[in-house]
Amino acid sequence: MTKTELYDALDYVNSSRQKRMEMANLVRNEPKLLLPLIEIVMEADNPLSVKAAWVMEFTVKQDLSLIFPLLDKFTAGIGSLHLDSAVRPMAKICEYLILAYFSKKPNEVRKVLEEHHLEAIATACFDWLIGDYKVAAKAYSMTSLYLLGKKFKWIHPELRLVLERHYATSSAAYKARARHTLAKLNN
Repeated sequence: MTKTELYDALDYVNSSRQKRMEMANLVRNEPKLLLPLIEIVMEADNPLSVKAAWVMEFTVKQDLSLIFPLLDKFTAGIGSLHLDSAVRPMAKICEYLILAYFSKKPNEVRKVLEEHHLEAIATACFDWLIGDYKVAAKAYSMTSLYLLGKKFKWIHPELRLVLERHYATSSAAYKARARHTLAKLNN
């Protein structure tokens, strides 16, 4: 399948789990499609980037190792995304990566996720946390940043400051996750 054919196939993807899963299975069975998929995701102003992001999230959720060869491209591009519906799945993928990286079980993520990748993820997560995005992206970012703060000591004070600053004016869902994260930071 070419990139053009992938564009056409993404046109048929909608927000239903079934359609996203069908396309994710196609990509998983043909891993060479992940590169053009990421390229489409990173076309920040393209409405199809949202559908590509949904598919990428489902693909990576099934097999995190598929993204390993493309970590440079992924981490270099996530900071440029601004469509809320594309940011949420990318924040979720960041959370998958960071949870695996800090897992107590040995895994490949620790070997492939380098310091510059972690820094790029931290930067993107702070942007999503501070920016005008929906709560899901902010919640995933809080989790990632909390864990990244175990490696980069500067993150926890900054995270605490951001959460406290935005707490009063945020939604109930944001406040709930922020309380949870602040409780962890205070222990």
